Amino acid sequence: MTNGLHQRDFSLEPEDNARLSNLCGPFDEHLRQIELRLGVEINHRGALFQVIGEETASRAAEKVLRALYGVTESESLNGAKINLHLAESGIEAIVADADGTQEVTIRVKRGVIKGRGPNQARYLHAITTHDISFGVGPAGTGKTYLAVASAVEALEANRVQRLLLVRPAVEAGEKLGFLPGDLSQKVDPYLRPLYDALYEMLGFEKVAKLIERNVIEIAPLAYMRGRTLNDSYVILDEAQNTTVEQMKMFLTRIGFGSVAVITGDVSQVDLPRHVRSGLRHAVEVLRGVDGISFTFFTSRDVVRHPLVAKIVRAYEAFEQASDEPPR
Repeated sequence: MTNGLHQRDFSLEPEDNARLSNLCGPFDEHLRQIELRLGVEINHRGALFQVIGEETASRAAEKVLRALYGVTESESLNGAKINLHLAESGIEAIVADADGTQEVTIRVKRGVIKGRGPNQARYLHAITTHDISFGVGPAGTGKTYLAVASAVEALEANRVQRLLLVRPAVEAGEKLGFLPGDLSQKVDPYLRPLYDALYEMLGFEKVAKLIERNVIEIAPLAYMRGRTLNDSYVILDEAQNTTVEQMKMFLTRIGFGSVAVITGDVSQVDLPRHVRSGLRHAVEVLRGVDGISFTFFTSRDVVRHPLVAKIVRAYEAFEQASDEPPR
């Protein structure tokens, strides 16, 4: 096929409707899970399967499907077992290493979204091939926008059941004082950028309906404590303003069938001076951990007004020349 995509057609034998149902899961949710983890598209009619994707990924998906079909002879599959099989096989690491710059195209209501430049392309590819992805870099590099676009596409394709957008409620160096209204009205100002991205992707009315049905949840980070998030797409924005403890709490909320994207700018920490940023700490602790990706943006990746890139570079140069230790 063109555009770097390959199509693999194969059949699973012996054909057995009960085993095929076990493999695919209710409403093909097991196939959607494999699609999300390997970045491929899987179609089937009975025992005839078609996999479309980058060559290494499509070949890996066929291998996974054949292996899992063998398991169905003696076991009943569920989301946890499929996740365990993918983790133990090491096949995701092979797919991720094969082509870290594969172009990913996202289709949402506003049209087609692609990465601008190699870093954004790597970021989108990482999001589609990892359970947990970090996007770290300055303002204007598209970290949150691309994460929200990926989440909306996954939600509309029924690869996840709900979308959670999370932010730490930390004042950006300002004392806002008492905020009137109910709890939702108090935290909304911190979450407004996430609402804006959703409105652009889905439209105001649809976002309102999905929020009303709790399909989309927008909440401060503190609300995540004690929860386990299965079959969800979770975005933690402004993660530089998490503490080390909050970041660990958030990362351990992730359940089966879920994807998490963490975005932030370690140069804009609004925490008290004696408190270390959980994002900076996570970069040090988790780099190299299988299943977790890191994409680091620089001022060259800024896609806002050209003057923004110059401002970012000026601050970077000043901070590099100073002796102020990072938090």
